[in-house]
Amino acid sequence: MKNRPFPVMVCSWILIGFFLMAGHIVANDKKGKSSFCSNPHPEQLCSAANTCGSSSSPCLLEVKRTGGGSEASVTPNIPGFPKDSPICIKSGTTVTWQGAGKNTGFMVDFAASSPFDPSGTISGGSDRPITVTARKAGCFKYSLGACTPGTIYGMCGNSDFELIVTGGQ
Repeated sequence: MKNRPFPVMVCSWILIGFFLMAGHIVANDKKGKSSFCSNPHPEQLCSAANTCGSSSSPCLLEVKRTGGGSEASVTPNIPGFPKDSPICIKSGTTVTWQGAGKNTGFMVDFAASSPFDPSGTISGGSDRPITVTARKAGCFKYSLGACTPGTIYGMCGNSDFELIVTGGQ
């Protein structure tokens, strides 16, 4: 086996993760589970306990593989963040996505409707955090993939999530 430079390996695994994530999205669309975004007023689900950042305080979202490596998770820098609660972000907040632990690469895909500037797929890693700014208020569904090179049983964890961007700063 030929040794390849580390960046090439990470990019390869991120691409594999992207394709796995796309399959995961299609499969989950058929499950019909309820969501925060199905609430007629999802912003009412936001409180100080689950709202990350403000225009003067940045928000850090840490991405990692979970569920034995088959899933991905995102954790905001909110002490005591309530489990199974939506992540809420105030409009105007600077949000940094970063991989947890060593050598974790990630991709965050909001499809055609990203609340962030710049828009588009957010792709980074432990050594390459990505900072964006929340601009558009609303409830947004996204797919998250977290990959770690060099593992034996599956390289990427994939999950679907929702976040709420509130209009107030």
